[in-house]
Amino acid sequence: MTLFQKIFATNAPAAVILIRLLVGAVFLSEGIQKFLFPAEVGAGRFAKIGIPSPDVMGSFVGVVETVCGALILLGLLTRLAAIPLIIDMLVAIISTKIPILLGYGFWGFNLRNVPYYGFWGMAHESRTDFSMLLGSIFLLLVGAGVWSLDHRFSAKTGQSEEG
Repeated sequence: MTLFQKIFATNAPAAVILIRLLVGAVFLSEGIQKFLFPAEVGAGRFAKIGIPSPDVMGSFVGVVETVCGALILLGLLTRLAAIPLIIDMLVAIISTKIPILLGYGFWGFNLRNVPYYGFWGMAHESRTDFSMLLGSIFLLLVGAGVWSLDHRFSAKTGQSEEG
């Protein structure tokens, strides 16, 4: 099996589409919002958190979330699209949730105001981040499922080599 075939290969059940819809829709929506509302969720928020070069990073993350979210919704290059989204969520957790857990800034990332700090404050604030992280890891491991463009391309490349 070639690398190309491994990227597209998926025999995961059709129900994986539910995870793809959830993960893809959230990332697509959040990516678009980084351009629609940059002061609140894009460059402005990144500046408050302490992300370096917030104007550049806000746009970069917006493009990554939009493009990779759309790819996951389509089930196209799903495993490849999941990788930058996993990195995106790890950075979000480190830059925003670890300071809440600790109750002070961490690695140059600023602590924001939340109702309470510590484990329970972090757990409350990070529920979506951890869900998106685990959903993205799941898609990286199992692929897009049989109701996807990946599966269609995988089936076509498999047939052309057999016949």
